[in-house]
Amino acid sequence: MSIVLKKRTPDRIFDVVLYAGLGLFCLATLFPLYYVFIVSVTPYTEVLRSGGFVLFPSVFTLDAFRTVLGSNVVPNALQVTIFITVAGTMLNLIATTALAYPLSKKFLPGRNAMLLAIIFTMLFSGGLIPVYMIVKALGMMNTLWALVIPGMISSFNLLIMKTYFEGLPHEVEEAAKVDGAGDLATLLRIVLPLSLPILATLTLFFAVGHWNTYFAGIMYLHERELYPLQVVLRNMIIAPSVSQELSVPQSELQSLPPETVKMAVVVIAIVPVLVLYPFLQKYFMKGMLIGSIKG
Repeated sequence: MSIVLKKRTPDRIFDVVLYAGLGLFCLATLFPLYYVFIVSVTPYTEVLRSGGFVLFPSVFTLDAFRTVLGSNVVPNALQVTIFITVAGTMLNLIATTALAYPLSKKFLPGRNAMLLAIIFTMLFSGGLIPVYMIVKALGMMNTLWALVIPGMISSFNLLIMKTYFEGLPHEVEEAAKVDGAGDLATLLRIVLPLSLPILATLTLFFAVGHWNTYFAGIMYLHERELYPLQVVLRNMIIAPSVSQELSVPQSELQSLPPETVKMAVVVIAIVPVLVLYPFLQKYFMKGMLIGSIKG
């Protein structure tokens, strides 16, 4: 016999207010994304007819995407961004794992001093000018490696991975060493397969950070061919002429408003992250909980 518990009137009112607030919050979050997409597929005549603000266009067009992807600027910037994201994320994971695994062992000589030095960098950074001078002295100016090497290890992500390694059962590693496996073999064959959740979490952290690379591109790159997608988007937004930034004749943009072209580039920049994030969201939350609960 099942018992159905009825909610009291104050509880029902609270639920209604809670869901209404969450609904408004979701609407406020999704509306900018919706508006960006709508503007990117709205014809110029529709924009003029509605006074520049369109919510439900009667006609859709992909001319802005054809123009943007037909130029050499955005596809080249997209390739640069993909390279930075893939290469940078791989280097981040390799370097972070190589440092986090030994630091997770309490018997490591000098472990506490190294952890103190790492935490110190989270509180006090070297500053922009010293980093710029180091990048210049190493000959990485105007190269894509200047966007990858300086931030190869994140102290925050390093501590998260170290904490995860510390939570793994030590018996598994000890059994592997009894069977004759060395430290490297134990890491590759035992520890990493058990660490897929934290690896997925940090992959999302690093990949999103590299995909949104902007300030470093302005600081260290001087050739337009090396600009990542976010720098190209920034230049298009502040430029007086969109056709000049895209290196296309003005005649090709006569039927397209500048805002439509800019929004098309914004859509191209955010779609990969929107597609990737839902698949890694549970790992993202788990990684945040690991870093906040364990110490």
